Amino acid sequence: MKQVPISRLASLALRQLLRDARAGELRVLFFALLIAVAASTAIGYFGARLNDAMLLRATEFLGADLVLRGSSPAEPGQIDAGIEQRLEHARVVEFSSVVATDDNLQLTSVKAADDNYPLRGELRSAAAPYQPEQTGPGPRPGEAWAEARLFAALNLQIGDSIEVGNKQLKLNRVLTYEPDRVGDFYSLTPRVLMHLDDLDATGVVQPGSRVSYRELWRGEPAQLAAYESAIKTDLQPHQRVETAKDGNRQIGGALGRAEQYLNLASLAAVLLAGVAVALSAARFAARRFDASALLRCLGLSRNEALALYTLQLAYLGLVASAVGALLGWAAQHGLFFLLRDLVVSEVPPATLWPALAGIATGLVALAGFALPPLAALGRVPPLRVLRRDMMPIPPSSWLVYGAAVVALGLIMWRLSLNLKITLALLGGGLVATLVLGGLLLLALKGLRRALSGASLTWRLGLGQLLRHPLAAAGQSLAFGLILLAMALIALLRGELLDTWQDQLPADAPNHFVLNVLPADKDAFAARIGTLSNHAAPLYPVVPGRLVAINGEPVRQLVTKESQGERAIRRDLSLTWAQELPSDNRLTAGRWWDGAPGELPGVSVEAELAESLQVKLGDKLSFTVGGLTRDVSVTSLREVNWDSFQPNFYMIFEPQTLQDIPATYMTSFHLPKGKDRELVQLARDFPAATILQVEALLAQLRSILAQVSLAVEYVLMFVLAAGLAVLFAGLQATLDERIRQGALLRALGAERRLLLRARRTEFGVLGAASGLLAALGCELVSALLYHYVFDLRWQPHPWLLLLPLIGALLVGSAGVLGTRRALNASPLNVLRES
Repeated sequence: MKQVPISRLASLALRQLLRDARAGELRVLFFALLIAVAASTAIGYFGARLNDAMLLRATEFLGADLVLRGSSPAEPGQIDAGIEQRLEHARVVEFSSVVATDDNLQLTSVKAADDNYPLRGELRSAAAPYQPEQTGPGPRPGEAWAEARLFAALNLQIGDSIEVGNKQLKLNRVLTYEPDRVGDFYSLTPRVLMHLDDLDATGVVQPGSRVSYRELWRGEPAQLAAYESAIKTDLQPHQRVETAKDGNRQIGGALGRAEQYLNLASLAAVLLAGVAVALSAARFAARRFDASALLRCLGLSRNEALALYTLQLAYLGLVASAVGALLGWAAQHGLFFLLRDLVVSEVPPATLWPALAGIATGLVALAGFALPPLAALGRVPPLRVLRRDMMPIPPSSWLVYGAAVVALGLIMWRLSLNLKITLALLGGGLVATLVLGGLLLLALKGLRRALSGASLTWRLGLGQLLRHPLAAAGQSLAFGLILLAMALIALLRGELLDTWQDQLPADAPNHFVLNVLPADKDAFAARIGTLSNHAAPLYPVVPGRLVAINGEPVRQLVTKESQGERAIRRDLSLTWAQELPSDNRLTAGRWWDGAPGELPGVSVEAELAESLQVKLGDKLSFTVGGLTRDVSVTSLREVNWDSFQPNFYMIFEPQTLQDIPATYMTSFHLPKGKDRELVQLARDFPAATILQVEALLAQLRSILAQVSLAVEYVLMFVLAAGLAVLFAGLQATLDERIRQGALLRALGAERRLLLRARRTEFGVLGAASGLLAALGCELVSALLYHYVFDLRWQPHPWLLLLPLIGALLVGSAGVLGTRRALNASPLNVLRES
């Protein structure tokens, strides 16, 4: 038999699609796919742009988009590479120096910056100590800005002069804020900002001086990536490249968690969309069995019939995906307009990638979830024209479920870009489906015996479930998936944000204190006790460098650009303590037990130990104060770096370093309105360096507020996708319900009785779905907490409300979505049948 040209099939598919669209046949599938793509695109745009905006805010902590840092000036070729990429450039040199006046001396941290500094964020200064601050450019040549506590320590006034090395500079403003003053708290001292042109005249920077050189760059992501690639091979051992994500541990952690959450919400929305597409496609295929049989009788082969309906779905998918992507693009613009006063003013522009990704996501979901039901159309026997009871040969179960799982897995992998999240959600979802679906089938079988003495309303309401237990179980799992996804998002939203906020409580330490002398230790602790109720212990600090592991030079054991490689390039702040710090947790080994060992003990931070390939019992060699000290690793610790408490990579056993001169450090929370007390504290303990970190805390809270805002609106898109699934599931059984309702009304059943039966059916279905959702939510959340978010899991009693919520939600939506079954004329329905 002659084959039909593909062009004829394509034309026929388009004509049939237009005819069915006018008749409303494909509306459910179209709008299910449209909502899926719109939700995916909107979440993609919103997440990508908000994440870029948060990165933009985070670049303020660097003062640039990218920083090349080193202990020597950058090579000319490294500067030329940035200029070739047309990047904006600024140069900063930082060093420690004694600032002198006629009567006093003070060790300070001096920053020399050119006119372009900063490239991100703004400098803020005041005309006098404790006066309102203003934004503007930095000091001009011959001028300097200093912090208020330096004015207090040296009894300075605006207009006085200070000496930095051989250069005399005039103080004309008070430095209140530097956008890039974050990072290593242990190297910070009272600050002075001067112009880079005055640096050579100071004579302070000489060969061998301990100086930090920073080349600041700003530009488009593609230009920055090209620059980073160009200089990567020429980086010297003392140089490293920093960006917003890795330049600061706290900011990197906040952005990482935000990105995880937004991706997780996207996964939930796409999962719901896939279920909606599968339900709608099954109805699409079932209503075309007769037409497919007729086409087979008219000469179409099995493959041609399948191609015809595949082309119809392809047309539908392309149009729905394009419209959905457009709606998603508009939705995210409207969202940012509504939030214009809450999010940062400079939100990066949208690109085409989220729209293309949303369209691809919709088409993959359509292929994975719609093609398995569609395959039955190619298997419809021509004899069905005469015998409507003849059904097509069902496709292989491996094809049906395998295609859906592969499609879902690909989509989840693309969205999450994290293997752990993908496996946790996919594995948890499959296990929950199998276990809970089996339990539901057993419950339905038990329900059949319990209905023998029930009222007519209950028998009619639950008869639909009992006649088709597999379909009822599938519906309950689908509705349960909606509730599970929404409950899981709400649960993670609350608990993840609570975790972040708990890490930054209102009384979080906002001041660090370094260089407390041993003679001042007790007096300083007593004074801090009168100023703050939230002060950390005073920890002794000595600088030391790790030089060998088990007798082998440490540089031979670490990989380039690893955490361990960065740690061995500089002196570490070493301490000793009798008790384990409150925000540290042992992951291996034991704390000091008082038993003498062959070598003194040391506790190592777990991530650093992994990078250095250090394990329990290894011998570490340090150079401390010109001496070599050998210690044995007795424990590994997990450190909460987000706590703003003093934290250390190495904590030694007491008595190990006590013969070496040390200073002390601590942190404390100072309530607002005690600035004068802080100034007096600096004057009474002039050797101590008090660091204010309130600006960093405010910036972190601002980023977390944006994450919280994203959570609220992403949840709305997930809810919209869930409602699409709910109504798609109702529409999938609408034809059968219309026929059953018509038959019952023809036999004398009142409309009120059928309405009560519908409420009973969907109320029970919703309650069962809520119960399944509660159990599945606990299972999936336990997997996510353990393998992804590294949080301690605990039961959530409030999930027991899900059966009630499910009964109300599914019951109301079910009655609303099947009202046609009650309103249709029995005579017309029976005639059509």
